[in-house]
Amino acid sequence: MTALPYWHVDAFADRPFAGNQAAVMPLVEWLPDDILQAIGEENNFAETAFVVPDTTGEADWELRWFTPTDEVAMCGHATLASGHVLLMRDGGDRVTFRTRKAGVLEVCKAASGYELSMPVTVVQPRDDTALLDALGVEGQVFHSVSGAESTAIILMKDEAALRRAQPDMQTLRGIDLMAICTAPGDHHDVVSRVFVPAWGVDEDSVTGSAHAALTPFWAERLGRAEFTAHQASVRGGNLQCRLEGDRAWVGGPCVTVIDGTFHLPD
Repeated sequence: MTALPYWHVDAFADRPFAGNQAAVMPLVEWLPDDILQAIGEENNFAETAFVVPDTTGEADWELRWFTPTDEVAMCGHATLASGHVLLMRDGGDRVTFRTRKAGVLEVCKAASGYELSMPVTVVQPRDDTALLDALGVEGQVFHSVSGAESTAIILMKDEAALRRAQPDMQTLRGIDLMAICTAPGDHHDVVSRVFVPAWGVDEDSVTGSAHAALTPFWAERLGRAEFTAHQASVRGGNLQCRLEGDRAWVGGPCVTVIDGTFHLPD
C-alpha cells in the first residue's frame, strides 16, 4: 500500500461540523487522473484538493480539485483549506497555487483566519426561464461572460424567498453550470445558496468560487468594496468579501477535523 498524507478540513467554519468539508492531499508528483478521480469519489466531499510542488517558478504549489464525479475548473473552499493545511504544516503567512484554468490563487493569513484571492467572474443579464423553472424560484438571471466556471446568478427578492427554494435536482443535473441564488440578507449584507448537481454536488455548503462572482456583483449594488456574506445551506457559513481590482478576496476561518493517512493500493 502507498501511504498518502490526508487532511479533512471544515472551511469557512470556526468549529467542526460547520462550513464546507474538503479533503486536502499533498503529493510528491501527480498520480494518474483516474486515480485522483477515484480518491475524490472515495472521499465523497464536495471537493478533494490535490497539490504538488510547482516546478515552473510561477507559484509554490500546483493545485487541482475533484468532486466525487468530476474535475472542476476552480474551487474556493478547498483552496482555503489547502492554504490552511500548508501554512499550518510549513509555516509562513501566504502560499500561492498555480491552477490549470483559474490562474494563480493566493491564500494569506488574516484577522478572519485566512483570505483567498481569486479572479473575479463577471456576469450579465440573460433570460433563462428553464433555469428559473428548474430552481423553482422567481428572480433576475445573470450568466457569466468571464471567469473560470460557467456560472449563473439568480437575484431574488429577499432571504425568506431564497430559503424556501426547493430546486428540481434531476432537471438541474442537465444544466451544466453553477447556479447561485442570492438576495439581500436579514443579518448579513448578502445571502446565497448554491446548486451544482451537474458537477456532482446538489447543494454546496459554502462555495468560495461562487463569491468570485458575488463579490463584484454585490459590490456594485451595495456601492462599497467590502461586505459580509452568509451561505444559507444546512451547514452554513459566513464569509468576508472584498473587491480589489479584478480580484475577489474572500475570507474566513478553517478547522482541521482529521489528519492522517490515505492508503492507496499499489
